[in-house]
Amino acid sequence: MNTQPIGLFDSGVGGLSIWQAIHRLLPYESTIYLADNLNAPYGNKSKEEIIALSEKNTEFLLNQNAKLIVVACNTASTNAIPHLRQKYKVPFIKIQPAIKPAGLQSRSKKIGLLATAGTLKSKMLNDLIQKIPTQDINIIKQHGEGLVELVEQNKINTAETYNLLSKYLLPMRHQGIDQLVLGCTHYPFLIPQIQKILGSEINIIEPSEAIARQTKRILEEFALTAPKKNKGRHIFYANKSIKALQVLLPADNIYYIKQVNF
Repeated sequence: MNTQPIGLFDSGVGGLSIWQAIHRLLPYESTIYLADNLNAPYGNKSKEEIIALSEKNTEFLLNQNAKLIVVACNTASTNAIPHLRQKYKVPFIKIQPAIKPAGLQSRSKKIGLLATAGTLKSKMLNDLIQKIPTQDINIIKQHGEGLVELVEQNKINTAETYNLLSKYLLPMRHQGIDQLVLGCTHYPFLIPQIQKILGSEINIIEPSEAIARQTKRILEEFALTAPKKNKGRHIFYANKSIKALQVLLPADNIYYIKQVNF
């Protein structure tokens, strides 16, 4: 049994969609979450920059005694995970677009993928696409430029966000997609807006529940699970502004939100 916290990092608040799923499944686990919003967004950075930021975030979490690290950012996962696993001994959980389940579920054989530029151009994504069991799947890729910033600015339910999403999603709908894969952890916060645009016939796929189950499996595999009687303690750090964290995390005595300079 191990009461050290699970560490998570993202370029901002997007990874909270992953944290929420982990907390629901593993309420007895403590967590430390780092929002590197000083350097957000990651999607327009080079692979070398993303790896350097991921190293810095990992070392911050390790200094807080994290026993496992969830890279709660698609861009960081698809660009930095092999490097992180080689350099550090702690187990890592990666996030990746749910291309395979979308391909298996699609009847129209047309899948929409909304993601950052960094994820769309990554080798890991191309490898995932090559492994889709059904080879006749057509993947319609769209860079969600500007969406991360709107979530970080708490403009989720604004006309500005709705209009930008419409610009990206309506062409996909017109091309006949029946699955939409969200390839950025910020995007699940936009699902209500996305549903207004796409309607109920297009299935929206995001990975949070699958990542929570994978986290549980790896904790068990490495004998890192906390006692189920443990009361989890959760600390959220941001290195630029804590405002978005305060908005998305309701006041509760189990949450601690802190500004950190690094």
